Formats: sequence, structure tokens, C-alpha cells
Amino acid sequence: MSTHPLQTTAHPLPATAHPLPATAHPLPATALPPGTAAAPPVATVRRGTRIALPLALALLALPLITAAHHSRPAPYGDHLTVHARVAAAGPAADPGLRTKGRAVEAYDSKSGTPRWTYTREGRRPVTLLPAPGHAFTLWSDGLVTDTARADGSSVRWHRAIPASADWLRTPAARDGAGVLQPLTPGARMLAVVTPHRIAAYRTADGDLRWVLPARPGCAFEPARSVRRGGALLVAQPCAGPATPWTAQVIAVDDYGRIVPGRTPLGNGDTEHGARRGGAQKN
Repeated sequence: MSTHPLQTTAHPLPATAHPLPATAHPLPATALPPGTAAAPPVATVRRGTRIALPLALALLALPLITAAHHSRPAPYGDHLTVHARVAAAGPAADPGLRTKGRAVEAYDSKSGTPRWTYTREGRRPVTLLPAPGHAFTLWSDGLVTDTARADGSSVRWHRAIPASADWLRTPAARDGAGVLQPLTPGARMLAVVTPHRIAAYRTADGDLRWVLPARPGCAFEPARSVRRGGALLVAQPCAGPATPWTAQVIAVDDYGRIVPGRTPLGNGDTEHGARRGGAQKN
């Protein structure tokens, strides 16, 4: 009796057999081979990481940003403190001004009550020029500032005067006497006089309008200045004995040095400037 051997060629599944659908759920962990751990859902982990990590970093950085904001020094070391608000405005409401220690102080002219105080870190006010609506201050580091006089609401502008800090520490500076000079009624233009130059600024915004350097071998003396009508006369002594005395005194106004036939400059008043002049020649 013969026996047939086992058939070793199993028939493949028919071509029409459908594969498992793509949406089939993964096998539970108990169905995996022993020792194989189930992998976490990749999409869920990545999505959660993208959302949680930036949020966590932002929360960690928030105290640092806040601390940096509060520790940021004020520009130019300014500290402006308003003590009393006033409703009135204009020149009639302008308070009195004085330097008190290392501060500029505005005070009520009748009661003496302080309205505002302005200080700068590590600096002291050298001299002060009151004007309608303005409080011009020259500081020990050679900076000139303009503060809103009526209410102390802001320091309008700061202007550095070159090569002035060392000179201000000498007796020749006479505590800044004559350095700040108004050039027009109401101080629409301000002159800053130092030994090396005279610079004029428009007080509305601190814009530099003109610069007049001293003659070679000569130097301006701010304390030796006087006003005559609409002109500011400033002494300009020279070292050489051959220099005529007429060259040792100059006259300026808001358009620059007063000389015959000067060309128009114009400081915001074109019609007026066309009749005046402004070529800066020393």
C-alpha cells in the first residue's frame, strides 16, 4: 500500500483578497510578542511638543523681560518728578526756577511749593536760564537740556556741547556765566557760548541752526557778553598783540554773525529771513 507525500506547494491567497484597511487600529499591547513595548502615538507626542515648548519658554522668559524693562536706565540719566499738577498753561502759569543741590526745581512763586524736580544721575546743574515756557539747563557734563517749565511734563531735548565738560570744571568758566543766551524775544532761539564756538539752537525742537567758531588764536569769553538791542556782543580776546580790538568783539543775532551783506539763512521765518542775513564768517 502506497502513501502520498505531503503537498509542499501551498496555494497563495487569491489576487482578490483585500489587504487590511489603513485605518485598522494597532494591536493591543497584550497581542504583541513578549518583551515588546507598545510605541506611543507619534503624532500626538509631536503635536503636544510643538504647543507646550514655546509656551513654557515664554513663561520662563516673562520675568526676565519684565526685570530688564524695569532695570533699563533712563536716557541721559534723567529723573523728572512732578509734585503738583497745575491746570493753567502759558507763560503766566510758569513757576519760579532754581537750582537746589544737584537738582533743578520749579516752585510756585507765591507759596514756594515745589511743582517738579529734575535731576540727572552723577551730574549737577551748572547754570539755569528761565524763559517763557522753557527751563534751559547747562549740566556739568556739557549737556544742555530744555524742560517744559509750566508742568515739568517732559524734557524736550538734550544737546551735547563738544569740549565743554573739562572747561566747566575750571575757574575760567565762572560757573557757566553767560553760556546760555537768548537770541530772540521769548527765547525762540538760544545761543550756547563756549571758548571754541557759539552754537544757536531753535528752542522748539533743539534743532542746530548755525555754528560760529572762534578765530584761530582767539577764544570767546561767555561771561564777557552784553545785549544791545537785537544783538548779542561777545568778547573774543586773541593772544597776538597785532590783532585789532575790533576783531576781539563780535556781534550775533538769531541769524548768525552780524556782518554787512550777509546772505539769508532763515530760521523758520522765511519772509523775515529774506530781509536779514545769515552767512557765518568770522
